Amino acid sequence: MKKIICITGASSGFGKATAELFAKNGHDLIISARRIDRINFLAEELSKKYNVKVLPIELDVRNQLAVKNAFFNLPENWKKIDVLINNAGLASGLDKIQDGNIDDWDRMLDTNVKGLLYVSKEVIPLMIARQKGHIINIGSTAGKEVYQKGNVYCASKYAVDALSKAMRIDLLEYGIKVTQIAPGGAETEFSEVRFHGDKEKAKAVYNGFQPMSANDIAEIIYYTTTLSSHLCINDLVVTSVAQANNYYFHRE
Repeated sequence: MKKIICITGASSGFGKATAELFAKNGHDLIISARRIDRINFLAEELSKKYNVKVLPIELDVRNQLAVKNAFFNLPENWKKIDVLINNAGLASGLDKIQDGNIDDWDRMLDTNVKGLLYVSKEVIPLMIARQKGHIINIGSTAGKEVYQKGNVYCASKYAVDALSKAMRIDLLEYGIKVTQIAPGGAETEFSEVRFHGDKEKAKAVYNGFQPMSANDIAEIIYYTTTLSSHLCINDLVVTSVAQANNYYFHRE
């Protein structure tokens, strides 16, 4: 059955790969990101390639009023959102807490925590009205255990972990599924953003082992939406074979 899938942070990485996989399987998409040129291009590409409807929205999830307006102004036929994928998120900086940059802290908390809340706040009533829906929050192994210099990023992902559990409880009576997917090391633009555009530092993060890819995570996200209506994956942690947790990697 064709669904409407809403994906934040869809201009690259997990979001882009997930959009393509859902389109490939015949689903219509609402894709949002700050980089409107990228999502406009992606929307055109996916609609032509897979013959699906794609609605691109320029959106910075940190801006509560912009989020509210974006969803309020959705055409009625786009408000029947079946799956919300709260994917927009980032790490900014890698410093000990005493050396942390407050701008980095604000960027992570505003995007990873408040942005997820702002979007969810607008979409949840649409799902409650239909007594169904599926919210997928992209967490991280950083939300399961803290690592040195991870401090505020880890805190933001611990918040995603807690909010996912709370959503599952609060939305239980409405038949709405809530899933957290918590990936470990995956090679996307993630590390490049963390190191403020330093590509050499970013590349070094993945030296000596095969990290996961955006497509790997997209396949897992998609799988969680294919289960029977009475089943829900609440929490799913995934790493490459070479990564046991945030501390232990097997590097060649």
